[in-house]
Amino acid sequence: MEKSKRDKALNMLSGSMWDKILRYALPVAATGILGQLFNASDVAIVGNFASTDKVAAVAAVGANGPVIGLVLNLFIGIALGANVVIANAIGRGDRETVSKAVHTSIVASVVGGFIVMLIGQALAKPVLLMLNVPDEVFPLAMKYMRIYLVGMPVILLYNFESAIFRSAGDTKTPLLALAISGVLNVILNIFFVTVLDMTVDGVAVATVIANAVSAAILGAKLIKSELSICVELKLLRVDWKILLRILKIGLPAGIQSAVFSLSNIIISSAINSLGKVTMAASSAAFNVEIVAYYILNSFGQACTTFVSQNYGAAQIDRCRKTLKLCIIEDVIATGVTVFAMLLAGRFLISLFNNDPEVIEIGFTRLKIVYTSYVFSLLYELMSSYMRGYGISLVPAILTMLGVCGIRITWIYAVFPMSRTFATIMTVYPISLAATAIFIFAALLIYRPAKRYEHVKVEP
Repeated sequence: MEKSKRDKALNMLSGSMWDKILRYALPVAATGILGQLFNASDVAIVGNFASTDKVAAVAAVGANGPVIGLVLNLFIGIALGANVVIANAIGRGDRETVSKAVHTSIVASVVGGFIVMLIGQALAKPVLLMLNVPDEVFPLAMKYMRIYLVGMPVILLYNFESAIFRSAGDTKTPLLALAISGVLNVILNIFFVTVLDMTVDGVAVATVIANAVSAAILGAKLIKSELSICVELKLLRVDWKILLRILKIGLPAGIQSAVFSLSNIIISSAINSLGKVTMAASSAAFNVEIVAYYILNSFGQACTTFVSQNYGAAQIDRCRKTLKLCIIEDVIATGVTVFAMLLAGRFLISLFNNDPEVIEIGFTRLKIVYTSYVFSLLYELMSSYMRGYGISLVPAILTMLGVCGIRITWIYAVFPMSRTFATIMTVYPISLAATAIFIFAALLIYRPAKRYEHVKVEP
């Protein structure tokens, strides 16, 4: 039992770090990739087996992506705030704060999920209208969104439970839960679409059921856990002081992630104006390109957690070393992945839709977006490093300026002069390069390692 506990919960406070960062990051990346593959099965199955207009079905699922991403990224950011607070408390050896933060996070995720579900149902139609979804796609897109929103309580619960496990260094358990529920998701997708002759409603129902299963698995694991993150049902309540601390870090982090989705909604509106073929191509390419992003992002999550724990233990030198190692390992891992994705890009896009025009437009997106990843990598890691110290508001503000501001300006000022898909995509490397420069300047000004070198405080 002791060996099993050590295998799952990494000791981030002592010993070598390069291998532990890999052991932390790779399951996180695998979780993201696996989740995306299972989500992509929604697109692939309706794109190949739907009895109605297959292109319209693919476009309908893709049209929901930016909106769903905005909501999920906001709450995943808040969950990251819980990760920081719990990890910092673990580093300090403060079991009472760990327990309060864990139970507060569970309650907040479920309550937040119901609030999002209710508000989302009211706003679903106006949001899709704002996105300029074509008439032949709109009914299917609306059906998918309404069903997906019903599952928000269990979807958010799974993400908060995953953050709790990761704060203790256990990234394998969330991966296992997702693998089980993901296989179920694919099976249900096939059953609902090919046997029951459903379309986007079938894959949406399958997604909700699968997320409920993954949340239940992690909930059961937390209740039975022998680690400090153990959940006791009788202790499930909100500690308002802890919640405010989580929101202080997590809300700006959520906004930082959500502005990407907000800007992507505006970009999607421009893409939608180019027709359903371009919509389908962009959606298919996104499901391919995101694989490399999950590799990139996993090292950012590792950076935050390692820095949080070591900052709590007043081991600032290990915080500095975390950033350096994460940059080196992230560059190698992401670079190899991008190279492989570009080599197989056209084939992978064809798995979602084999229309030659869709494939070529989608590959254009891949080439342009991947050029921006060097900036995205640096931006993500520097932001994650600062967040590990509890500095979360500044990166969020700079992101709104560098990402959202530039992308909105580009779509409304540049795109009308050259209404092509390539013009839209060019804003990705431009906006991310600017944001990376902004965050680097903030890091030089704040110098958190120097500032907190002799301070041991709660984030």
